[in-house]
Amino acid sequence: MSLLLHEWVTQHASRRPDAVAVSMGHEHLTYAQLEDSTNRLAWALAEHGCRRGDRVCLLVPKSLQAIVGIVGTLKADAIYVPLDPSNPVQRLRKMIAACEPRCILVAGAAVSVLDDILADNPLPAVQFGSLGPQRQAANRFEANFCLADLRDYPAAPPPVRNTERDAAYLLFTSGSTGEPKAVVITHSNVARFLEWAIPYFRLGSSDRISGHSPLHFDLSVFDLFGALAAGAELHLVPPELNLTPARIADFIRSAELTQWFSVPAVLNFMAKADVVRSGDFPTLRRVLWCGEVLPTPTLLHWMKRLPHVSFTNLYGPTEATIASSYYTVTQCPKDERQPIPIGVSCEGEELLVLNPDLEPVRPGETGDIYIRGVGLSPGYWRDPESTRLAFLPHPRDPLERIYKTGDLGKVGEDGLIYFSGRTDSQIKSRGYRIELGEIEAALNAIGYLLESAVVAVPSSGFEGSIICCAYTVAPGSAVTPVVLRRDLANAVPSYMLPSRWLALDRLPKNGNGKIDRPRLRNMFENQPGLTRGPTSSPASTKGVPHAGAA
Repeated sequence: MSLLLHEWVTQHASRRPDAVAVSMGHEHLTYAQLEDSTNRLAWALAEHGCRRGDRVCLLVPKSLQAIVGIVGTLKADAIYVPLDPSNPVQRLRKMIAACEPRCILVAGAAVSVLDDILADNPLPAVQFGSLGPQRQAANRFEANFCLADLRDYPAAPPPVRNTERDAAYLLFTSGSTGEPKAVVITHSNVARFLEWAIPYFRLGSSDRISGHSPLHFDLSVFDLFGALAAGAELHLVPPELNLTPARIADFIRSAELTQWFSVPAVLNFMAKADVVRSGDFPTLRRVLWCGEVLPTPTLLHWMKRLPHVSFTNLYGPTEATIASSYYTVTQCPKDERQPIPIGVSCEGEELLVLNPDLEPVRPGETGDIYIRGVGLSPGYWRDPESTRLAFLPHPRDPLERIYKTGDLGKVGEDGLIYFSGRTDSQIKSRGYRIELGEIEAALNAIGYLLESAVVAVPSSGFEGSIICCAYTVAPGSAVTPVVLRRDLANAVPSYMLPSRWLALDRLPKNGNGKIDRPRLRNMFENQPGLTRGPTSSPASTKGVPHAGAA
């Protein structure tokens, strides 16, 4: 198996040139077409100054062009950095400044805000995938890489200088200081995971694999490169389908998918809407989820309706590349309260449950989850201090490293590992990993707030955790949660916006003078209807606590 991710495209283009590689809607690219367009893009990027190790940011919506952009960047010996075009301009500026890209590939709605994004950082940008006329934005567009325009570049693959140890991509995660951190992942990190996953899940050329996750999300790496490595078809799921669970179900049927991989929130959403019929999705062979805890009642809902499908829970943070442990459910749980294990380590990985002295805890005891093995990232991009704090020497072998996940777990009597929660302010909501401290840092920059605190409370709904904000405002300020939410939306993406708000005369403090977060959490948990979603009116900004949704 190749250790350079883009080489799988070349292999399958040679063996099965007319096989479909990727499709979206009524469009598709065969392996031969994907090979041809990505080779030409790589040569074009090289002509525009891209060299080995350079970063190329992708501000491109999920599309065939985005896949060409990713693979073409790798063929140019560069590092792809997928960014969410819907993020606030302020956050995109931070990410672009942090990774110092050679150029930016931009398409779709991001073209209209590129001037704002690059206001303080005049980088070369390439309008990519557009069929319309080239747009000039302060002379920043140096080319217009429509797929047709790439015909002037060579069709043969460019020379390969990268090795498996070189970085393939950077993925930004939420940072507790308010500054997003970029995780470095190498070709080898991904390839070693796929060396286990492809035979375990029996992926092959007959598979039709979902591409549900956004391309800036860790799960998309398995969707994309799992499909390309196996010579399978990748079916990109249009983001607008997520608004209607029935349309997701229709997509699985009409695309005749054999594999579905998503965060549990999607499975929960579909189960609550009751869109999965008995014996549905006859071609589907496996359902995988990762990113957060799947409620056991949701698993039962799916398993009872789809007895022909296998169900696998994958666990692992971005820093350990896609997943580090797995558990394939062998039978329907007998009790809705029965937790689903995160299982056992993937090949080449090891999950450790340790006490504060980095010693193994006894079975049944809760400890911190650490990960070692072939999937571990080299660290955070140009952030040695954060890398040092998260990647520690192995307690038994100082030449090896372990990653401190911040998760709690325990080893059950069955020898399987069970997830027990988080040790810090990092949560999972709707499948996104979120640092509550990043939300607070953005709130602290809003001038009319005196204090703010963000906490999360468990939810029985699809979101997993509900983000809640308590705040006090400066005297004379007439602020509602609607206004505060609007202003916060300029600094953080929509999935980080609190859905519950609590206006107080002052925030409660503990004996050390710090904000009493457990007390705040209790206040929100005691709100009527919290687990059923926002039901109350907007919060008052004066007098006694008055909670609400915005």
